[in-house]
Amino acid sequence: MALSGVRLPEGWVPAADTLNGRVVMITGATGGLGRETALACARAGASVVLVGRRVRELEKLYDALLEAGHAKPAVVPLNLESATPAQYAELAGMIEAEFGHLDGLLHAAAHFDGLTPISQHRPDQWLRTLQVNLSAPFALTQAMQPLLAQREDAAVVFVLDDPERMRQAHWGAYGVAKAGLESMVAILHQETESTPVRVHALLPAPMRTELRRMAWFGEDTMAQPTPEATAQAAVYLLSAQATAARGAMLDLR
Repeated sequence: MALSGVRLPEGWVPAADTLNGRVVMITGATGGLGRETALACARAGASVVLVGRRVRELEKLYDALLEAGHAKPAVVPLNLESATPAQYAELAGMIEAEFGHLDGLLHAAAHFDGLTPISQHRPDQWLRTLQVNLSAPFALTQAMQPLLAQREDAAVVFVLDDPERMRQAHWGAYGVAKAGLESMVAILHQETESTPVRVHALLPAPMRTELRRMAWFGEDTMAQPTPEATAQAAVYLLSAQATAARGAMLDLR
């Protein structure tokens, strides 16, 4: 179920008010893309909800956002490997109580154990990878849908990886999970296209992240650009300006 591809409008960059008044939740907020997107969303006027499992790193990002004069963020320590539906429901209640609404959800969390033939994949690694990369985005999105649906415009953004490469040998559970995410975007778009909730896929270009270092171990990852451009594209998808891109894959390659 291939998604149609779209491009970022030429010359588009976020303005200081692109996400003004919006509340945006970001999973994997202490990872390379998650952290950069949190900063970009805050610069664009959003209040950000930082979801991640590394508490010290979440606290450092919280302090950095406050020191930069941005809106006060919320910190949510949550391990997506073991989070339950009850925890997701509790999180939705917390967002409603603290902010009153939710306008955007970006799934930037990722788990990757390295390139492994399926014959050598440990079952626990397989299940953990599918949980973080596929099942958790489903469960969290489902829990947040009632809040998102209350807004005049809201967006859910799923981060993909190169679809062609994900079908090649040794990508294992990670490749399966990313293929599943692509299908989930298509299905969820059909279910929400007449509602205020937009569903998007974001396909980054190569960037300097820990995951790329693990997957491309012969490459000088430092030669790749930082996730800044991808973070700016995420701001676009989370904004009301991305209506024409709903149900599609924003391809940055």
